[in-house]
Amino acid sequence: MVAKNAGMPATPADLINVDDVIAQYYDNVPDPTVPEQSVIFGTSGHRGSSLKTSFNEAHIVAIAQAIAEYRARAGVNGPLYIGRDTHALSLPAEKTAIEVLVANGVHVRVDSRGDVVPTPVISQAILTHNRAADGTQRFSGDGLADGIVVTPSHNPPTDGGFKYDPVTGGPAPAEATNAIAARANELLGTYKQVKRIPFEQAIHSDLVEGFDYREHYVSDLANVIDFDVIRSSGVRLGIDPLGGASVHYWPLMNEKYNLDIGIVRPDVDPTWRFMTIDHDGKIRIDPSSPYAMKGLVDQLNAGAWDKYDLVGGTDPDADRHGIVCPDWGVMNPNHYIAVCVEYLFGGNRPNWPDHAGIGKTLVSSSLIDRVAESIHTRLVEVPVGFKWFVDPLFSGEVAFGGEESSGMSFLRRDGHVWTTDKDGLIPDLLAAEITAKTGKNPAQLHQEQVSRFGESWYRRVDTPTTLEQKRKFASLSADDVTDTQLAGEDITAKLTEAPGNHAKIGGIKVCTANNWFAARPSGTENIYKVYAESFVSPQALDKVLDEATTVVDKALA
Repeated sequence: MVAKNAGMPATPADLINVDDVIAQYYDNVPDPTVPEQSVIFGTSGHRGSSLKTSFNEAHIVAIAQAIAEYRARAGVNGPLYIGRDTHALSLPAEKTAIEVLVANGVHVRVDSRGDVVPTPVISQAILTHNRAADGTQRFSGDGLADGIVVTPSHNPPTDGGFKYDPVTGGPAPAEATNAIAARANELLGTYKQVKRIPFEQAIHSDLVEGFDYREHYVSDLANVIDFDVIRSSGVRLGIDPLGGASVHYWPLMNEKYNLDIGIVRPDVDPTWRFMTIDHDGKIRIDPSSPYAMKGLVDQLNAGAWDKYDLVGGTDPDADRHGIVCPDWGVMNPNHYIAVCVEYLFGGNRPNWPDHAGIGKTLVSSSLIDRVAESIHTRLVEVPVGFKWFVDPLFSGEVAFGGEESSGMSFLRRDGHVWTTDKDGLIPDLLAAEITAKTGKNPAQLHQEQVSRFGESWYRRVDTPTTLEQKRKFASLSADDVTDTQLAGEDITAKLTEAPGNHAKIGGIKVCTANNWFAARPSGTENIYKVYAESFVSPQALDKVLDEATTVVDKALA
């Protein structure tokens, strides 16, 4: 259900008190016996709010200590690259982590400019550090690096987040996060006994060194994006960093590559007062949400389109993207993924491995399946979570990984790995490359795909749930779905494992010829998510969602 104020400008009542949020980070002490106050690693690390005693100093002390111990056991003795986004809790948490890491003898690389750092920039730094002379990746041996990103991604301003990237540069696998979370919860009740060094002493120690993340990342971008075609075409790209960590990266791209990238809204404010309210009545900094992006779209439609041919957006840690086109608005991420894969695999990356497939999460649109079939490219469908693309990107099983929540990454132009975490900057740049090369913006190309493959309607519905119900999802089986039809069509598949890698999806997906739904619990919130799509009609999509809720409720019961 969409909130009444969705798409409306934020009011003073919607804004956080930044000082209070930070004060409670230090003042509130979690109770380890309360599940909601424990360390829980979801698909993207530990997230919570200081106001709910789920993201506080104690959590970060415990997690940082657990990471220091984990990397020591794993034999990782190179530098740890750390960065943060613009959420109010990110700087305090980064400082806490550095105090603990240095006390453990960890060499830490911080931003030499004292600035915020996008998530994909940490991934790219780790991977280039760990790359062998022949361009392949090292996963064992001396001097390997790993990293930490302090971010809750697109979550509301009250929230904090903390995630660990191992030597693979992407989200840590479950065996790593489970071990880190278990050890952190052991330490949580006695966190004051964890050894720390005062921040001012730690930051000036020989174990901490500055690293120019911005220069390192931007100088390498020409190996991923065809800047020559963008520059020669004169495509004017607008960017809305949404007050996030990418804000200072775009001007350096202009300087290095002689581009015409304009910052539409350069504001950085931890209250995000310039945002419009998202679908659920909260400030959520999601560049793919038409509600969160309505303020930008209104500004463009009021005359700002005179300056731009298309506009891209990134969220606070720049691991998500959003594409806005004239006479269209915000593109559905599924639609943009379908455009990207047809462009990238359609002859515009000739040095990519011949056998490499298209990676997608199983809750992404089936339009991508139809495009993949039309260009005779293998589709690799995995569970939700970008961690499932890490190994396939390294092995060349996939050259592209994309998910419905506007996250993607793809290989360098020479076929080697770029990042193994979501990168929100390169999809925005790719939109400019696509427009320059084809003469059509991504929305226009999507319309052409619809004429060939059919129109679909896609929606996600979030339903409140309990921790006990969330646990039940893991044990669901195909036999728990007794229905034989969905929205008037025969059910053709009931999946609890992803077809691309046979990994458990933590829920269930039910398919017919032209409809499907998938249900799974959130890794970070007490909700379960139902994703659905219909190639029949909007009314059929409504029916799919209605019947999906009934199916899920019966299965959980």
